[in-house]
Amino acid sequence: MTTQSAHLPASVEPPEPGIARPSRRRRRRILWGLAVVLVAGGVAVGVSDPFASSTPASTGFAANADPTSLTTVTRGDLSSQTQVDATLGDAGSYSVVNQSQGTVTALPAVGQVVSQGQVLYEVNGQPVVLLYGSTPAYRSLSEGPSAADVTGPDVQELNADLVALGYVTSAELSPTSDEFGYWTKAGVEKLQAALGIAQNGTLALGQVAFLPTAARVTSVAATLGAPAGPGQAVMSATSTTREVSIALDADQQSEVAVGDHVTITLPDNQSTPGVISSVGTVATSGQGGGSPTVTVLVNPTDPAATRNWDQAPVEVSITTGAVADVLAVPVDALLALSSGGYAVEVAATDGIHRLVAVSLGLFDDADGMVQVTGSGLAAGQRVVVPAL
Repeated sequence: MTTQSAHLPASVEPPEPGIARPSRRRRRRILWGLAVVLVAGGVAVGVSDPFASSTPASTGFAANADPTSLTTVTRGDLSSQTQVDATLGDAGSYSVVNQSQGTVTALPAVGQVVSQGQVLYEVNGQPVVLLYGSTPAYRSLSEGPSAADVTGPDVQELNADLVALGYVTSAELSPTSDEFGYWTKAGVEKLQAALGIAQNGTLALGQVAFLPTAARVTSVAATLGAPAGPGQAVMSATSTTREVSIALDADQQSEVAVGDHVTITLPDNQSTPGVISSVGTVATSGQGGGSPTVTVLVNPTDPAATRNWDQAPVEVSITTGAVADVLAVPVDALLALSSGGYAVEVAATDGIHRLVAVSLGLFDDADGMVQVTGSGLAAGQRVVVPAL
């Protein structure tokens, strides 16, 4: 009986045989087409029948016209990756809204970073200082007849800021207090002294802007010397926290989790590690009616390595699975059997070639390797692959 084998092209990987690994719909379509070609061409492979060839193992073996070579079954660790396009920039986007009446007398430069306690801009020569908090300024803050008379989340973030800036101590004023008392007023007076303005212990509406973090100015809407009024947008800013945003296909959501390690390939082709910080739970429709996506956020492990790129296209390699101490062969060592399943062609030291049926495990797409198990298969054995 004459037997033939059909090696898979190096660029094609087999579909998952009931073993969890990343979704590869395109790969499966290619392989279904290949299976049809094999059957239509009458290709059959006998798993247990030895090849009637005495060709020495050192030269490889070919039952068809394609040249082949040999490689070694290895034992080691494998990991699977999903490659996705992403965008590198700064986390968060903020709009600074003016609450003062007058003329704009100072503005920051685009790209300037303003931190807590520093001046964002000036109106009528009076500084508007940045403090940290998620509740925007909406009223004047001053001491009342008693501390309990002036309370709220804006007072709480003011107290936390005064402690953080060192104008009062946590022993004098709890950073979690939401009451404007004696020590709040004392801290405000020290802040005003640092800014060079009247030390009256009162923060008038318009003297402070609360933002969640330090702000990197991305655009300036106000014009120096122009009138400024309450509700007018002065500038836009982002945080200084570096972040990578991925619009991940919704059907791949289960493949990633918070804490997963990734590799970020930067615009200059340099790589830097990162960690997934957030996986979206709500899918949105893609542009032009494309596939739904969820937002996945990544924090670079070394933010300095990402330099100052903003809204830059990057590529992220997400490790979606890993196995340790397993047998592996190159993907192109796999043979598609006409009866279904896969095998590898083992070249024995005596020159005899035989097929060993294998079950497939995890695919390491980066290295082109696949986890295999099969009766009698062992590390160090030589298997046939298509010649380069």
